[in-house]
Amino acid sequence: MRPLTDEETKTMFEKLSKYIGENIKLLIDRPDGTYCFRLHNDRVYYMSEKILKLATNISRDKLVSVGTCFGKVTKTQKFRLHITALDFLAPYAKFKVWVKPGSEQSFLYGNHIMKSGLGRITENTSQYQGVVVYSMSDVPLGFGVAAKTTQECRRVDPMSIVVFHQADIGEYIRSEDTLT
Repeated sequence: MRPLTDEETKTMFEKLSKYIGENIKLLIDRPDGTYCFRLHNDRVYYMSEKILKLATNISRDKLVSVGTCFGKVTKTQKFRLHITALDFLAPYAKFKVWVKPGSEQSFLYGNHIMKSGLGRITENTSQYQGVVVYSMSDVPLGFGVAAKTTQECRRVDPMSIVVFHQADIGEYIRSEDTLT
């Protein structure tokens, strides 16, 4: 387990800023202590510094995971956000999308959100902006990327895609072997 390099930190923060904007600093300096990001086996983990000090007692080859997995650094040095980061992204999300109850299951199976399944969308959402997807009862379901702006969403036909799927809580079941 090691700290992230400057390049890895930059790519990770760029990805996180698509979803939570400048609220990234609220992840690091929390009222319950200081938190940090660490890289272990190409995965980025988010943990308190207290847990980090305790984890140094375990050898690297024996350590499976520590803290919460935020994502993975790919072989091409891009950062891929995992669904396990949803609990930390949802409270700070700048742009949100609410899905109708009939389309929740389709989204949880890994499909994009159509205009017909869109319940509400945050005002001034730009195209290709990272959004957190909620059910109509404000339960975070996952995250994605807005395919259309808020104004375009009002005018498009019901079968056009408005949010591209990135990750959802159904991945806990579909990919339980790889979500360490």
